[in-house]
Amino acid sequence: MRLLLLGGTGFVGRVVAEEALARGWDVTALNRGTQPAPEGVRVLKGDRTAEDGLAALGAGEWDAVVDTWSWAPAAVRDSARALHGRVGHYAYVSSRSVYDYPSVGGPGESANVVDSSPDLTGEVPYAEAKRGAELALEAEFGGRALLVRAGLILGPHEDIGRLPWWLNRIARGGPVLAPGPRELALQYIDVRDLAAWTLDAAVARLAGPYNVVSPSGHATMGELLEACVRATGSDAELRWTDPERILAAGVEPWTELPVWLAPGELYAFLHTGSVERAIGAGLHCRPVAETVEDTWAWLRSIGGDAPQRGDRIRAGLDPEREAALLGG
Repeated sequence: MRLLLLGGTGFVGRVVAEEALARGWDVTALNRGTQPAPEGVRVLKGDRTAEDGLAALGAGEWDAVVDTWSWAPAAVRDSARALHGRVGHYAYVSSRSVYDYPSVGGPGESANVVDSSPDLTGEVPYAEAKRGAELALEAEFGGRALLVRAGLILGPHEDIGRLPWWLNRIARGGPVLAPGPRELALQYIDVRDLAAWTLDAAVARLAGPYNVVSPSGHATMGELLEACVRATGSDAELRWTDPERILAAGVEPWTELPVWLAPGELYAFLHTGSVERAIGAGLHCRPVAETVEDTWAWLRSIGGDAPQRGDRIRAGLDPEREAALLGG
């Protein structure tokens, strides 16, 4: 398989590249060259926001394209137009954020989506950016466009800082504020499972939207944090705290306490989505312990300080605020 990656050096794109190389595929990546691509990837330099940013794609044909773009959808529109007729299949790593919120429970693929346009440029809210990109692909590729609506993505090379923050916090040991309830069901996807499923889907020429995330309850908040304790080998003491107390203290779910959301409407939206379509198409989700252990091993290999995307808020709870809650 000849694969073209639009990106290929960040979190998801890097892991897709590694998975494709492990399969013996021929991998080309278009990116700005600000980070090294995995060894074995042929790199074409180009900035998709620049007027001539797609010049390096002026020639060539590929069996499949995987695109991980997260900003203004006009860049995906332009890429789709430039590649029309020269690729067999186009997979776009979108997001479950495209669903119109609030919805009743966790949305399935047929749920309403946010309004957007493929022609948007400049600063675009995340949900509208992802939906606009979907519209761009549907316009150019129709039944050959795969919309990979990923959920919360965890695993090695994470550049958002969610699981790395929990691992580093728990590695420091001592009492740890653990947001309850302990049995709270989580819904996430290991980046390697996302990559493997996307490439399998490209081979199978799947099209249309798929929610690519684990079944709700694949792990619980307790299982996630306890796996962090085991992986780091620390003396951390998880002190489970009621959601009401955490919220009353003004702590922000998801950002200050990554992954976690208090039970309610937003929790149902992000952690109880329908995934039957992707499971039926072969999605496999590895155990949470494997995700945690491998992320910790990767963190240690780079000195413990995970890379941080500049367009995302750094995750984690201030130690003084945590101490105040633990001592209150």
